[in-house]
Amino acid sequence: MTKIESPEWTFIVTDIEVDGPHRGANSMRSFASVAVSANGAEHGQFEAVLEPLPGAAPNADTYAWFQTQPDAWAACTTDPRPVPDVMRDYTQWLHTLPQPRMFAACPLAFDGPWIDYYLRRFTNYGITQGRDETDKIFHSPGLCLSSYASAVTGIPPWNFQPADLPSWMLGDVPHTHCAIDDAIGYANLLVNLLGGRH
Repeated sequence: MTKIESPEWTFIVTDIEVDGPHRGANSMRSFASVAVSANGAEHGQFEAVLEPLPGAAPNADTYAWFQTQPDAWAACTTDPRPVPDVMRDYTQWLHTLPQPRMFAACPLAFDGPWIDYYLRRFTNYGITQGRDETDKIFHSPGLCLSSYASAVTGIPPWNFQPADLPSWMLGDVPHTHCAIDDAIGYANLLVNLLGGRH
């Protein structure tokens, strides 16, 4: 097969913390993104704590779990900012990053819809935008790190858990359920899967 040259992508590796499973009824309380290239070059970080959505309330089971993780709960609830301000600042930050940009999360199916919901509700953007939307912040449908890591490592996708990976693959960054820590770990994972660090 002939190798196809591709542009140098900027991956926006993102982790979120939510107070329940249902977008709108529950809230995303914090998120963090780390922008990296395949070679491991970092282009910046963004992190924010958000106010709960109007009319939303934490899910009882999710809240009970967070009470077993007091540091994580404190990290995602201390000094929250209005959601419209956070999402405006996030899109402004994304526009400063090199193109093309690709959203990435572990797993994409969970974190991606939450970020997309907040982008669509409070900005003019989304993770995946239609052909008629010419002003885009992401230039692909997104990358699922869980699926990619499963394919590269050979771990069956139905058994895959990031905790099963050698710690060096996540840059020896502990998974704390604090959004910025976990986003940094997943950014390291992506770069290592892409072979950017040897």
